[in-house]
Amino acid sequence: MIVRLSNGKEIPVEMHKVRIVQKTFLIPVEQRLKAIEEGGYNTFSLRTRDIFLDMLTDSGTNAMSDNQLAAMMVSDDAYAGCESFYKLASSIKDVLGFDFVLPVHQGRAAEHLLAKVFIKPGDVIPMNYHFTTTRAHFELAGGRVLEIYRDEALNTQSTNPFKGNLDLQKFRDVIKKYGRDKISFIRMEATTNLLGGQPFSMENLREVKKIAAENNIFLVFDGSLISENAYFIKKREKGYENKSIQEIITELMSYVDIFYLSGRKSSCVRGGFIATNNKKYYEEIKPWLPVYEGFLTYGGMSTKEIEAMAVGLREMTDVNVAGSAAEFVKYFAERLIENKIPVVTPPGGLACHLDAKLFLPHIPWSQYPAGALSAAVYIASGVRSMERGTISVDRDPDTKQEIPSDLELARLAIPRRVYTMSQIEYVVDRLTWLHKNRDLVKGLKFVEEPPVLRFFFGKLTALDNWGAKLAEAFKKEIGPE
Repeated sequence: MIVRLSNGKEIPVEMHKVRIVQKTFLIPVEQRLKAIEEGGYNTFSLRTRDIFLDMLTDSGTNAMSDNQLAAMMVSDDAYAGCESFYKLASSIKDVLGFDFVLPVHQGRAAEHLLAKVFIKPGDVIPMNYHFTTTRAHFELAGGRVLEIYRDEALNTQSTNPFKGNLDLQKFRDVIKKYGRDKISFIRMEATTNLLGGQPFSMENLREVKKIAAENNIFLVFDGSLISENAYFIKKREKGYENKSIQEIITELMSYVDIFYLSGRKSSCVRGGFIATNNKKYYEEIKPWLPVYEGFLTYGGMSTKEIEAMAVGLREMTDVNVAGSAAEFVKYFAERLIENKIPVVTPPGGLACHLDAKLFLPHIPWSQYPAGALSAAVYIASGVRSMERGTISVDRDPDTKQEIPSDLELARLAIPRRVYTMSQIEYVVDRLTWLHKNRDLVKGLKFVEEPPVLRFFFGKLTALDNWGAKLAEAFKKEIGPE
């Protein structure tokens, strides 16, 4: 909830109490340098014991509620026909309006099944923007992702409230160029992760659905951050300011043919599912569920997590839950802007995103500025962020040449109901110090490069040994922590 203080300032106030805590550790800068060097300047390689605040992702790192934890204690562990599944199906029906449900172990498993069933070699899949695993699965199936975002989407210094909108004219052009038979489906992601967590508007989704229906193209909706997108519609789109999150979700779902999500985000549980009201689509996917995931009533998920997801889906319609991370991201971004630090605006969902091109303008894209910035953030603060730039883009499969990313972002995720205002202020301070010393940060180069999704396991090294120089400057200026 946003509360106005007596001095007129507005701050996000946590609408929950903390009853269980987990220790965290802030190790000295020389140990942080050693950890990032041993991890190949890849923040995915860091161990929890070496991390102060883990802002790598909001996926599976959110705090569950007391009701979710309680629900886990009454799960039914039956292999087939477990009662926990029917509670989940009931929540999906009530919150999202879908009759048919296929549980999966997480969002990328849903993408794999959709690719397996609906994408043929030579197909194209237009979308408002890709996610890394989405593109990987769709391309492995022989398809080609077409990103038809609006030009404003790549402007990191913007006031456009819906940079996740799909370009309608580009969609029409794709249909004209390729024809209906070569288009697997149209995919909309809420919110667009790699654009900085940017939402799309209800108006845009409505028009996308209209064009798709006119051309007999079905609409697939990635709803991993559906409640955040609904929250932004409530806050930013005219006519929805007095609508509840549930009412907005209900309208969003009225335009959707197939819905899928990673439950690790909006519902705060490890797992996922595919849902639809089209029995034909359901029957086409269902036979493959036991092959790749598990039986129909658990689909690779723990039954405890199924119970927790059933509760989490209902809780995400609470405006204070839907807006908990979004408002912290906004506060975080605004504090950084006050200190002249370039971040993606307007602030989106899931994370505060640093614009590495503006933060480190002296580093060319071929030396991975977003990766260098993520490593530098860790050295300067003990905070783990994630590279969302060229390292996150695999090489061209035919030429093996590098493909520069549209954006170079260092993502500092804000898991729901996990961090406090004082911790955010700490990160602001350390980023401010790093920005003042940004000239010390140089580029990176690969020493071990996997063939696919290289950002997970790739190893890099710092050009000109800049990590050691940054750590030394930190010790001199900040001293022991």
